[in-house]
Amino acid sequence: MTAPMQTAPVAGRTLIEVRGVAKRYTGGTLALDGINLSIAEGEFLSLLGPSGCGKSTLLRLIAGLGQPSSGSIEWPRATYDVAGEPERGIGFVFQEPTLLPWGTVFDNVFLPLRLAGQRRRDAEGAVLDAIEKVGLAGFVKAYPRQLSGGMRMRVSIARALVKRPKVLLMDEPFAALDEITRMRLNDDLLELWAGRGWTVLFVTHSVYESVYLSSRIALMGARPGHIRELIGVGAPYPRDENFRISADYNEYCRITSAALRGAMAGKGGDL
Repeated sequence: MTAPMQTAPVAGRTLIEVRGVAKRYTGGTLALDGINLSIAEGEFLSLLGPSGCGKSTLLRLIAGLGQPSSGSIEWPRATYDVAGEPERGIGFVFQEPTLLPWGTVFDNVFLPLRLAGQRRRDAEGAVLDAIEKVGLAGFVKAYPRQLSGGMRMRVSIARALVKRPKVLLMDEPFAALDEITRMRLNDDLLELWAGRGWTVLFVTHSVYESVYLSSRIALMGARPGHIRELIGVGAPYPRDENFRISADYNEYCRITSAALRGAMAGKGGDL
């Protein structure tokens, strides 16, 4: 089996359009240059590349946590609020859970709704639903110090889900976890994605994780960060342990690993 290489936008309605985006910091460092990327509704897209290639920078720009130095990030299907700002419906999961140590699981998941002005009793249903979705229904009153690393990350994911976003942005959320926990959370994430119809943009350093999760992989080259290849992963969903041990999975990993080695060596043409 030869895995297909995909260099055009995926079929379907475009949700996010990144056009010619560059990011130069105040000190003069050019972190991103000429980023062009179309993200379709409902897809699971991973950003893969060597350290320092600007994956997290691009994710934050898409989230609106900064502005490009040039180019644009457009949301063609976004609705707009009374001030004319696009209502993107984003949930963001950082690499570290960043939980309030003095707050319970409920308190931490409730935080975005509290900051939005909702009262605790009005938000209770949404908070409990998000906690249940990540498998922590029995830990509503637990504190972060009482949870494992994987459970703390589940709380972070629930906090991102509580406002019922359309787009989930995830910045290496499982990088610090052991391999068994990481694989379990990969499975749980795919189950949630399938059930909720999100668009997911997922930053990772792991070839194996990117192939397992993604419908497409955007491979980024070293600084200044740029998209070198778009790799389509044509394996059907749902994916499980049978996919992890399949010849198809091994072949997709081989192709993606070779492309990543090329990116790290600075070889090959850019899109």
